[in-house]
Amino acid sequence: MGSFVAGLDATAVNVALPAIRTDLGGGLAGQQWVSNAYLLALGSLILVGGSLGDVFGERRVFSIGVAGFGLLSLLCAIAPSIEILIACRALQGMFGALLTPSALAVIVAAFPREERGGAIGSWTAWAGIATVVGPLAGGYLVDAVSWRLIFAVNIPFVVITLGLVSVAVPARSRGAAHTRVDWLGAALTFVGLAGPVLALIRQPVVGWGSPEVWGPGIGGLALLGAFVVHERRAPAPMLPLDLFRRRNFTIGNVQTFAMYGGLGITFFLLVLFLQEVAGYGALQAGLALMPSTIVMFVLSKRMGRLADRLGPRLFMGFGPLTAAVGLALMLRLGAHVRYFTDVLPALLVFSVGLASTVAPLTAAVLSDAEESNAGIASGVNNAIARIASLLAIAAVGAVISAQFTSALNQRLDNVKLSPSARIAVAQARTQTLTHVDPARAGPRVALAVQSASVHAFRVGIGIASSLVALGGVLGLAGIRNPRRVVRCEDCPGGQIAGQPLETGHEQAPALRPQPVAVGAGGSVG
Repeated sequence: MGSFVAGLDATAVNVALPAIRTDLGGGLAGQQWVSNAYLLALGSLILVGGSLGDVFGERRVFSIGVAGFGLLSLLCAIAPSIEILIACRALQGMFGALLTPSALAVIVAAFPREERGGAIGSWTAWAGIATVVGPLAGGYLVDAVSWRLIFAVNIPFVVITLGLVSVAVPARSRGAAHTRVDWLGAALTFVGLAGPVLALIRQPVVGWGSPEVWGPGIGGLALLGAFVVHERRAPAPMLPLDLFRRRNFTIGNVQTFAMYGGLGITFFLLVLFLQEVAGYGALQAGLALMPSTIVMFVLSKRMGRLADRLGPRLFMGFGPLTAAVGLALMLRLGAHVRYFTDVLPALLVFSVGLASTVAPLTAAVLSDAEESNAGIASGVNNAIARIASLLAIAAVGAVISAQFTSALNQRLDNVKLSPSARIAVAQARTQTLTHVDPARAGPRVALAVQSASVHAFRVGIGIASSLVALGGVLGLAGIRNPRRVVRCEDCPGGQIAGQPLETGHEQAPALRPQPVAVGAGGSVG
C-alpha cells in the first residue's frame, strides 16, 4: 500500500499539470518542475534511503518515509503558489526515496528466502496497478473536483499503511554491519546523481551543447567517481562495493538497466503516439494500457513462486525475449490504429514477458545480498531502474527527433509550401510525434508529417525492443540459479543443500554412513 501511494501520486500528477498551470501559473517551466523536482530528489537520494534502512531498520525508515510522504501530500494540496508546490514536491521526492527501497527491504526481512519470489510478485502486481489507476483517477478528480484532491487523496492510504506496519511488520535492531551513517558518501551520491539527472531534465529545453547540460553532467560524473573512491576506503561504506562481486547482483543490475531503459521508452512513446498521431484521448490512452496491468496483476505472484521453485535464470532470459517480441509487434502500428487487432495482441505478448521477468529479477538481485544489506541492494536496483528510464527517454528523444526531421525533409523535398503550411511544419518539427490539420497545411503536408511521425515512432520502439532483448540475453548468459535444498527423510540431518541426492552422499562426509565396530558382548562402538 505504501508503494501504491507513491506510484499513484507520481502518475496522477502528470494528468493534473494543465489544471495546476491554470490555477497557480508558472507556464511550461512551472509544469516541468512540478514533475521534475520530485524525480530529481527521488533519483538522487534513493541510494541514501536504502542505506539508512540498513542502518536504522527498514521498518523505521519505511514508516518515516510513508508518514513524511503523507504530510507533504497535504502541503502540496494546500500550496498557495507554484513555487511552494515545487518545493513541496522536491521534499515529497526525498521521503519517496526513504519509502521505496525500504518497502522491498521489509519484504526481505519478513519472508524466508524460499517465499520471497511470490511476495515480491505480489508487491510488483499491486504497485503496478498505480500506473493505470493514477491517470484514470487523477483525470476524474481533476475534472470533477480539483487538482488539489489528487494529493489529498493520499492521506487515508498513508494512515492505513502506518497502522498496518505497526501491527504486521516486525521491528529490527540497528544493522550490526554498520556503525554509523556514511554522510560523506551520501552527499557525494546526492550531488553526483543530481548532476546527470538535472542535465537530462534540462536537455530537451536547452540542447546538449548548453553549459546547463554538460556542466552538471560532467560535474556529477566526476563526483560519482569520487564516491567510488571514497567507498573503497571508508570504514563503514554506504554502498559495500563487495556486493558487485556477486554474480547475480551485478548481472541483475546490468539487466535492470537494459530492461528499464526499454520499458521507459515504450510507455513514453506509446502513450504519446496513441494521443498525438492515432487520435486517442488521454482517458482512452490510459485505458489502452490497462490489459498490461491486468496481466501483471494476475501473473506476477505466480511467476515469482515458480522462479522460487525452478530458479530465476530461465524467467530472466525468456521473459525479456518474449517482451521484446511483443514490442517488435508494435512496429506494425500505423497512423490508423485498430486497438483489438494492432495494439492489444502486441501488448499482451509484451505483458506476459514482463510479468515473467520483474519479480524473478528483483528477487534474484536481493537474494544475492545479505539481509543486512537488503535496503541498499534495493536502493541500487531502484536507482538503476529510474536512471535507466531517464537516460533512455532523453537519448531516444534526440534520436527520433533526428529521424522525424530526416523523414519529413525527404517527403517534402521539392514541395512548394504555403505560408500556413510552413508554420505548421515548423511547429511539427518541435513536437516530433504529431499531426497537422490538412485544411490548414494541405493534404500532402499532413500526410508527410503523419508518415514521418510513424517512422520516428517505429525507430524508437525498435530501440526499446533491442534493449529489452539485450536484457534477456544477459539473463540467459549471466544469471545462475541458486543452489537448491533437496529433502531426504532417510538421511541423517534431514536435508542436503545444493546437490542431487546421490552426489550429496558422495560429497558430504558428515552425512556418509560410518563404519560400525561390534565389540565383545555385542556392544556397538
